[in-house]
Amino acid sequence: MRCIFIFIFVTAEFDNICTTRSGVKCRSPHDEYTSKYSKEANEYLKLIQDAVSAYKPCSQENCSCHLSVIEKDLLPFKSGITKDMINSVKDKGTRYQTINHHLYRDADCMFPARCAGIEHFIIKLLPKLPDMEFVINTRDWPQISKHFGPPKPVFSFSKTSDYYDIMYPAWGFWEGGPAIKLYPQGLGRWDQHRISMKASADRWPWEHKRPVAFFRGSRTSSERDSLVLLSRDRPELVDAKYTKNQAWKSDADTLYAVPADEVPLEDHCKYRYLFNFRGVAASFRLKHLFLCRSLVFHVGDEWFEFFYPSLHPWVHYIPVKSSASKEDIRKLLEFVSDNDDIAREIAERGHEMVVSHLKMKDVLCYWKKLLKKYAKLLLFKPEHDRSLIERNSS
Repeated sequence: MRCIFIFIFVTAEFDNICTTRSGVKCRSPHDEYTSKYSKEANEYLKLIQDAVSAYKPCSQENCSCHLSVIEKDLLPFKSGITKDMINSVKDKGTRYQTINHHLYRDADCMFPARCAGIEHFIIKLLPKLPDMEFVINTRDWPQISKHFGPPKPVFSFSKTSDYYDIMYPAWGFWEGGPAIKLYPQGLGRWDQHRISMKASADRWPWEHKRPVAFFRGSRTSSERDSLVLLSRDRPELVDAKYTKNQAWKSDADTLYAVPADEVPLEDHCKYRYLFNFRGVAASFRLKHLFLCRSLVFHVGDEWFEFFYPSLHPWVHYIPVKSSASKEDIRKLLEFVSDNDDIAREIAERGHEMVVSHLKMKDVLCYWKKLLKKYAKLLLFKPEHDRSLIERNSS
């Protein structure tokens, strides 16, 4: 006698996970994929469902997706910024003034290319900017810890929640790094990368991408080890290898493997799953990975740049804990492989978010909103410091 077993899985409505832009129909959790129904898979599906249900898309107007970051960063200075506060942080970065629609700065900049990448945007805005004075940190690390004294006004490109620093769009949108063998002058020119990577994404649509996870980068943090070691165990699942960096001395610095060659960003688009890790601070590569229309796995949530809060876990990317083990990563990769339509939808939303809300005009808009709101907090009238040099070209 033949027995028939019927399994019924009760889940909340899942249709709203799909977007209409890609035209892809998501599978629901009760599709005929038994591997989906592990404890972890059901947890992932619930996280995605809840995140997408709660998500509200941004307006297209006036870089509005990112304006809450300005409000939050400037909130500690709501009582105003004094000249003494500026003087107290002069050694934390490069001092700038805008006076009568001219830009001036300290004669010495620790990283000239980084200053040039910053000044490119400010110079464009000079006709619209009031007089002001500010200090911009061009180091990788933020400067004003919340654990050591009151707020002080220093601009930094990246930080964690432990810092008061005011975030600004990194120099790398135009010039100044990071510099590696493939990009000796630094990545730079976000506008040009948007074009070249679109062409690469078009050459490698989702169905033609290699269905493996990919990563190339130096061992700036041990957080990357789990993925690299998983790659050695499961090369059919992950292609992750360490490259050299300035501190490399032997194969011990690449976990006892010969350093791999660097891979152009455009070639990342060949792969369906792309991993992003922090470096010394936030990683510049994150925004580029979304351009591939691949599914981004973003490791850690401690470090961020000004645009990170507009990207939502499970909506635009797959979040991975900094402490994730090989087993944790394997489960995530098997989940997205078994749920290809859902994975593709997340990739499409992430791509659309960055393409639509991180254009060069959005970066310029953020600079304008940030500097104008900052200037309103000054409790003194800036006077031109003759020791500063004028910067009148990008």
